[in-house]
Amino acid sequence: MPASKLTPEIINAAIEGFESQKSRLDQQIAELRAMLPGGAAGTAPKPEAPERKQRKFSAAARRRMREAQQRRWANIRAASEPETPEPSKPKRKLSPAGKAAIVAALKKRWAAKKAEAAKAQSTAAKKSVPARKKATRMAKKTAAAKKAPIVKKTAKAPAPSTTQASG
Repeated sequence: MPASKLTPEIINAAIEGFESQKSRLDQQIAELRAMLPGGAAGTAPKPEAPERKQRKFSAAARRRMREAQQRRWANIRAASEPETPEPSKPKRKLSPAGKAAIVAALKKRWAAKKAEAAKAQSTAAKKSVPARKKATRMAKKTAAAKKAPIVKKTAKAPAPSTTQASG
């Protein structure tokens, strides 16, 4: 059932109908429990308290309550915030000459670091050329050794000679 067709009268009628059904079911449950051995002692349903209607406050009363609550929270916040003392010294400022000196020192340090890296790279390149050549030679030797046929060394009988010596 779409909610747009429900009116407050229909909703109230549905609520009353369900409440009457609930009370009828509660009665039937109580009768059945009474039929059980031991009776209905301690098992009777507790009557629910009627719903309290919410009090309506005027706009002026709501405004006064809001202002009072804001004052209470302001007092709580003020009490919990520690007081910050005034700084005893004024904040120092960097002069343009000081900034220029820092920039120059940084550039000098970066240049030295770059030169050191270049030197280390060139040294590594010089050292790696002989190592590369040696590795190439070793690779060639192992490749040649792998390609060569494996010859078993066994004792061979001497080849028969064609001339016979008389004896």
